[in-house]
This record gives sequence, C-alpha cells and structure tokens, in this order.
Amino acid sequence: MCNAIRNAGGLVALIVALALTVGTAHATTGYFSHGCGVDYKGMAGAGSALALNSFAGAHNPAALSFLGQRYDVDVALFSPRRSYTVTNNPSGMQGTFGLAPGTFDSENEGFFIPSLAGNWRLREGLTLGVAVYGNGGMNTQWPTNTFGGTSPVGVDLSQAFLAPSLSWRVNDMHGIGVTPIFAFQWFEATGLEAFGGFSGDAPNLTNNGYDQSYGGGVRVGYLGQFTSVFSLGASFQSRMWMTEFDEYAGLFAESGGFDIPPTWVVGLGVQPNNNLRLAFDVSQILYEEVAAVSNSMLPGLQTNMLGSESGAGFGWQNIYVFKGGAEYDLNRKWTVRGGYSYNDQPIPDTEVMFNILAPGVQQHHITGGTSFLLNDHNEIGLAVMYSPSSTVTGTNPLEVPDQQTIELEMSQWEVALGFTYR
Repeated sequence: MCNAIRNAGGLVALIVALALTVGTAHATTGYFSHGCGVDYKGMAGAGSALALNSFAGAHNPAALSFLGQRYDVDVALFSPRRSYTVTNNPSGMQGTFGLAPGTFDSENEGFFIPSLAGNWRLREGLTLGVAVYGNGGMNTQWPTNTFGGTSPVGVDLSQAFLAPSLSWRVNDMHGIGVTPIFAFQWFEATGLEAFGGFSGDAPNLTNNGYDQSYGGGVRVGYLGQFTSVFSLGASFQSRMWMTEFDEYAGLFAESGGFDIPPTWVVGLGVQPNNNLRLAFDVSQILYEEVAAVSNSMLPGLQTNMLGSESGAGFGWQNIYVFKGGAEYDLNRKWTVRGGYSYNDQPIPDTEVMFNILAPGVQQHHITGGTSFLLNDHNEIGLAVMYSPSSTVTGTNPLEVPDQQTIELEMSQWEVALGFTYR
C-alpha cells in the first residue's frame, strides 16, 4: 500500500502540472465533451456501467474499483467548423440592432487536448484514481465586427478538471466511488463594445484579456454487476461552484458568475460473451442551473443590465443525452469500438443572436475506435468522432419582426490517440 501511495504521489504532481496547461475547445453536447479516454470516446461516451480505463472516474468513479493498476495518457485533435448566416439587410429603424448580412466562418479550427489518468489498488477492495482532463469549453473568433464594435468578435472558454477518486468494491458484485473535483476555467471575450449601454459594468464587459476562475464540486457513483451478463451504473456530478470572472463582471449574470452545471447519468452494460461488451447511457446536463448560461437574452437585455442577477445570458436549456456503444475483441491483441449519441438541442430558436458567440448546436455524434496490445503491459488506442452539421435558425430579436434571420451552424471531427501502461 505504501508503494502504491508513493507512486500515486508522483503522478499526482505531474497531473497538477498538466492541469495548469491543458486547454479545451469542446462544443459537443452543448459545451461538454462527448467522452473522456479513447475507450469511452470510441463508444460515443457510453460506459457508465463498464470499467474500461483509468478515465472511468470522469464517467462513474465506482468503476475504478473494478480496475487494476494502470496509467492512461491521451491527446486529441479536435476541429469544430462554425459559421453563421444573416439574411436580409438591417431595417435602419431607430432603436433596432441590425446585423450585416452574409455568411461568416469562425477562425481557429484545430485544438490539441491532452489528458492523463492513473489508477492504483491501495488494498483489497479500495482503489485510488487520479485524472486531469478537459471537460468542456467554447471558442469562436469571427473575423468581422459582428456587433458593430472592434474585430475580431468572439469568446474563448476553456475548462479543465483535476479529479482524484476513491472507490470501494463492497463485494465481488458492487462498488461505490466518490470524486472531489477541482475545476479551472479561462475566459476571454472580444468585440462586444456595442453592448456597453446594456451593461451595469461596461469596463468589465469585453476586451479585457484572459481571466481565470477556480472552484469545484463532487461526483458520486455506483456500479453493480447483477448477473454475468448485465451491469448497472449510475453517477451524479454536483454543480461546480466557481469564483467569478471579475474581468467580465459586466457580461455574465451574477457579476461574472459562471458555475459549471450539474449532471447525472444512468447506464446499462451488457456482456453476452467474453468478447463483446455493449453500453447504453442516459444522462442530463442541467444548464438551467447556471444563470449566465440559461438567462434569456430578452427581456433581460432590455429590463436588467448585463452582469446583474437577471441580466441577459445565452438562453440554454437542460438537455438529455442518449448514448450507445459497443466494444469487441477481434483476438487477444485487437479490439474495435463504435458508438452513437444524440442530445436535445440546448439553444432555442429565440436565442440565436447572443449564441453567435457560442453556437453549441451539435446533436449527433458518430464514433469509432480501436486498440492494439503491444505486450502484456503496453497498449495503444485510437478513437475518432464525427458530428455532422447541425443548425438552429431564428429571427434577430433586436430588429423589426421578421426583418432578419440568423442561422447558426457547426460540424465537428476529432481524432484521439491513447497510450496505456499496466
């Protein structure tokens, strides 16, 4: 047990260092990642009822109690393709806020996202896991003065989690786990000067460089193997209480508040034979728990200043996410994976204007992957994700009725490479 703790301490120090450099730009299920670790990514993020790798703690910490000692390192290349289209010219009427017509593409289409995890048996039935990973974020950079201010216009939100997990295998069939999560956020907004008259703190609205936010929450989980074929997993992640973005206290509701919303997941694992594993998950992301994310643009922009408790936000709704995945061992060395996920649309068509900054419209994700056992201790893995084009279309709410239409569009792909040492 002492050696396990000593080994864990070395990796924890490395993980903390990585946590300070990891950046994310995910915008998949809203602005959350579709999965963590190449095994889970290859199955579209399904697997809360399976113990696949050390990143299980990011899905269900109880699964770690069914794993042995191992280390997992991943790096992903994530590419979101974002655009918005405005049809018809502005009316020019007094009191309106028209946008220039045309189709515009966001810059910054490639992001490298590293992640790292380890798992150790402290004693029989008791397991320690530690992971650092990017769980979400959003990036846009429109090379135009979209809202009549400076250019470029956009936001850059990155989130990284440092997550130590302690799991206990109650008996051969059941395990429970808990993960205190330490969260880090970075944010920058540019080109929003035109909203200065709507802000209660205009100097802290836009173009203030990067600001940081820190905080945390907790995740708890359960995993039970009820028969040799069926397993059930469940996990709940609390709201992440974060410090305010002081440099953007005039943009986000609650004086720069930007907590991370709570989530839950329930999953079923099926293993009909020794070679095949199936996973089915249902989860929910509760975006409506965070005012800066869920407050509607109107009437907030007209009745409450940006930055106030009821100030305008992005109008995002709670979403359900449905995931299914499969993993099949072709032989002792090769394993292949595939998956599909679908989520509700978080952005209503009434909220398209502000969401030019954050067009997280994706709903479908198709994934695949493979891994190859190099020897008894080392394994390499690959996961790919494609999210076809999704759109949301609505009218410009600050123009005369039906004068302008705004369409948000995005497609995505991701390739992740992983290395495992047991």
